[in-house]
Amino acid sequence: MRISVDAARCQGHTICAMVAPDLVRLSDLDGHATAVDGDVPVPAQEAAREAVGSCPERAISLR
Repeated sequence: MRISVDAARCQGHTICAMVAPDLVRLSDLDGHATAVDGDVPVPAQEAAREAVGSCPERAISLR
């Protein structure tokens, strides 16, 4: 499983980073999110799902 953030949809609400701080990084400039590279570790997969559900812009997805 991998997490990704659609930069065009992200509005910088920062909820995803509160839910999954090890999986999502926020820009110091504008607060927009980027996903960490690589597979989501099994212990963090539930947090990844919560991050997807927490995004009001639906900018986060799992694949």
